[in-house]
Amino acid sequence: MNAQLMRLQELALLFLKLGLIGFGGPQAHIALISDEAVDQKGWLDTDEFSDGLAICEMLPGPASTQMGIYTGYVYGGWLGALVAGLAFITPAFFIVVGLSWAYFQFQQLPQLQALFFGLAPVMIAIIVGFCYKLGRKSIQTWLSFGIVILAFLASVFSDLSTPMVFLLAGLLGLGLYGPAGLRLHSFMPLGLVVSGQTHFWGNERIVSYGWPLFTFFLQVGTLIFGGGLVIIPLLEFEVVERLGWLSTTDFINGVAIGQLSPGPVVLTAAFVGYKVAGFLGALVAAIGIFTPSFLFIMLAAPLLVHLRRNAWVQAGLKGIKPAVVGAILAAAVPLGHVAFVQMNLVLSGLAILLAIASLVGLIRFKVTAWKLILLGAAIGLLGYPLLGDGP
Repeated sequence: MNAQLMRLQELALLFLKLGLIGFGGPQAHIALISDEAVDQKGWLDTDEFSDGLAICEMLPGPASTQMGIYTGYVYGGWLGALVAGLAFITPAFFIVVGLSWAYFQFQQLPQLQALFFGLAPVMIAIIVGFCYKLGRKSIQTWLSFGIVILAFLASVFSDLSTPMVFLLAGLLGLGLYGPAGLRLHSFMPLGLVVSGQTHFWGNERIVSYGWPLFTFFLQVGTLIFGGGLVIIPLLEFEVVERLGWLSTTDFINGVAIGQLSPGPVVLTAAFVGYKVAGFLGALVAAIGIFTPSFLFIMLAAPLLVHLRRNAWVQAGLKGIKPAVVGAILAAAVPLGHVAFVQMNLVLSGLAILLAIASLVGLIRFKVTAWKLILLGAAIGLLGYPLLGDGP
């Protein structure tokens, strides 16, 4: 076996393993990649890893997945990038598809309703906690705080799509912090309302929905600035309110399923794709949302080092990052309604207490999200039957 094939095999085995054990969110994924690729195997030195991380944090898309692609690129070239990225994504993709099938197959069961009763408040806490952490980095001045408020109000009270809010915030950033003169607009596909439930493979729907799914998630994949949970306002507005592919309840449960998998949370796209067009829809959605990440790293890695220092790029990001916080908080409003408005006051009170306790656990005690999700599921299974009209 020649040296290149050996490197590809090493990359495949490592990132398949990381894709199976990578619970704990993007920071945990990045730490695992650093431990394996830098400390144990020496494929990258510390400076190479730090430069790569800086590039991936600047790019739209899931930073941990892009770090896997970047590591593969450094160690094995373009093929290495492709192998590492696909190996990292594949285990979580199949887990999300399996959980999606189970959810839509058994969602009327009282036990499943109880399970997601406990998961929904934890997801609200995770979303708010993410905003808190992101806000500490991106809200440095009263101007940036003002952008948060404007983005929140625009997302809640106007008909602007989330991509348009981000683009306008980027233009505002250029005006406030750097050169002006960009002109951008959104190209989201027209909606095809989904009715009923597809079969597992989705053959009967993929012809109608395959291209809209791919183009939609391709655009989403280019706009996820600031971490995987930025996908929430983008998806919530488009797939719930405009396209009608999911209900609000299904959407927040799909985000929870994305969090339950060991991979990047953007694999919530596979849940949406499965609802629309079965397994084939999930596959098309996943390909669409990850394609930008592969292209950015595999085709433009040298250029991105210089682009990261560009004054226009930095000025635009100074506008977009606080807008992300406002848009995510706005998306949490209807999701919070689903989580907290229950059949009686006791269940509503329990949901609110669970969300507060989860938020304290995240921020004060640094409890990892997947542990809180499991705890919320357990509380839902135990508390819902006793306090409501559940199982």
